[in-house]
Amino acid sequence: MARRLARDGLAVGVIDLSEEDCAGTVGAITADGGTAAAFAADVDDENAVATAVTRIAAELGPPTVLINNAGIGGPNAGVEETSTQQWDAVTGVSLRGAFFLTRAVTPYMTATGWGRIVNMSSISALGDAGRVDYASAKAGLIGFTKSLARQLGPHGVTANAIAPGFVVSDMTRVAARRRGRSFEEHQRIVAQSIPVRRVGQPEDIAYTASFLVNPEAGFVTGQVIYVAGGAVD
Repeated sequence: MARRLARDGLAVGVIDLSEEDCAGTVGAITADGGTAAAFAADVDDENAVATAVTRIAAELGPPTVLINNAGIGGPNAGVEETSTQQWDAVTGVSLRGAFFLTRAVTPYMTATGWGRIVNMSSISALGDAGRVDYASAKAGLIGFTKSLARQLGPHGVTANAIAPGFVVSDMTRVAARRRGRSFEEHQRIVAQSIPVRRVGQPEDIAYTASFLVNPEAGFVTGQVIYVAGGAVD
């Protein structure tokens, strides 16, 4: 998504736990002729988020596009096996982190009279028996998105959610290992349950984000777009 939005002409502030973790993405963007900079912040730390957003505004200009994409997943566990620590970690990054970042950037958007917020939900928001923490966080993002759309619409700011299905990523690679499968085998198995008979790629999500943040998408807000190849209950 960062690379796609840079190609669309946006200056991109990339946030991760350390600036070194952002180096590959920033390097790829600048090598392509785009503008990007790295910023360190744990999104579950409101002070770190506030500092990072202040730096972004100073170095790249007032932020008017926000992609809340940070997320982690714990091991599959039923509600009785899910520890409080795991619940707090998963919901803290996905849901509370989105709240902290949105709260920090909203004043810039409303002052400008224009903005785009995209929250990364998941088809797990529809229910996932083995990941009550993750499903709850992703479902919470949908309510958060719809509330933002109602509040911020009069200020020229849209808010939408993308709900991916299975997408090739570090997280799904870990899921394959937990099942004792190679990642290639895992993708083949999963693809058979998806109507379009393939798994998702990061580019599929990036294209959707590019559409949602486009100035011409200003009449699309409060929506959840399932980018899942038809694999939605």
